[in-house]
Amino acid sequence: MQRKDFIKLSSLGFLGLCSCGTSNFKSNKKTLAIQLYTVRDAVAENLERTLEKLANLGFTELEIYGYNGSFFGKTRNEFQSILKNIGLKVISSHHTTGILHKDQGTLLSSWEKTVEDLHFIGSKYMVCSYLFPEERSVENYKKLPELLTTSGEIAKKGGIQFAYHNHDFEFENFDDTQNIYDFILKNTSPDLVKMELDLYWISKAGLDPLAYFEKYPKRFPLWHVKDMKSGTKDFAEIGTGTIDFERIFEAKEKAGLEYWFLEQDSSDKDIFESIQISKKYISENGFFLK
Repeated sequence: MQRKDFIKLSSLGFLGLCSCGTSNFKSNKKTLAIQLYTVRDAVAENLERTLEKLANLGFTELEIYGYNGSFFGKTRNEFQSILKNIGLKVISSHHTTGILHKDQGTLLSSWEKTVEDLHFIGSKYMVCSYLFPEERSVENYKKLPELLTTSGEIAKKGGIQFAYHNHDFEFENFDDTQNIYDFILKNTSPDLVKMELDLYWISKAGLDPLAYFEKYPKRFPLWHVKDMKSGTKDFAEIGTGTIDFERIFEAKEKAGLEYWFLEQDSSDKDIFESIQISKKYISENGFFLK
């Protein structure tokens, strides 16, 4: 694609972002999305078979991970063809910072090309997914808003919205006045840096998602939905743990929710069995987006 054509097409990149945000969460259209990391072992064995299995379970949308100049070893054309043949869409993609691990596809390495490739396959969001433990220093935290803002600016020029995904460490104080998560929210543009709120990790940290929706309304268009076991606080299938999803979903408009992804980092069952348990709860409670 010529540069001028890419820029021209980029202006169309946000047209789909508002189509999901105003419907009641109990809707008739059963749109299901999953973070592909949930089935990473199956993906490593056979990408296409795994995607077909997810499609057969009713999933239509994906959040992907691991872009490193290719998509799971496929060119962007090959990956787009696979998605089209199976009937899946990529909504979002996860990327690490590149502060220490300077791999292609990170925020600090070939970011413009990464944005172009994600735009090509139709992704609406690109997300900073994780800070490795060795990257979690006060110095790096202080620089993070600037890195996220720059990444968001480049993504926006390419027609994609940028966001940040949390774990639980962001809710630890790194100075006497605030935690890392609030520091990011206060020092980045609400337009350039949205948040992908992981409901499990904020709950594990002992904080209430609704308090953040009130404090920073419309800042949370993406969610990771997964449950937490009582006692051990291990990952659990949606509806089998301690998180009150109905209460959280009722506040989705305040949050600015547009897409959410089922995710389960690990399971004591076969992962596809876990997915089916979560899907049953989702179906019974009508947690769908148009």
